[in-house]
Amino acid sequence: MAHSLSAKKRVRQNIKHRARNRWRKQSFRDMIAEYRDTLVHGTAEQAKEKLQAIYKTLDQVAAKGTIHRKTASRYKSRLTARLNDKQKAPAAA
Repeated sequence: MAHSLSAKKRVRQNIKHRARNRWRKQSFRDMIAEYRDTLVHGTAEQAKEKLQAIYKTLDQVAAKGTIHRKTASRYKSRLTARLNDKQKAPAAA
């Protein structure tokens, strides 16, 4: 247990930051789940719009330090690859 005032304040700050970071992570994970559902059931245009929103959110979350910038880049790359696969599928069929 923290004894000094500064240590007690740090504990309070950590609780707030942890809650904020959890909220940010959950928000982009929810967006990714919606995007994957759109890939399966929606059109490529709808998925592309959702992907742009995910890009923005991932960049913001990475800028705040909740996730690493290269982690955000990896997410964006993998999600874009899924969209590209969906766009290629009708042309190949």
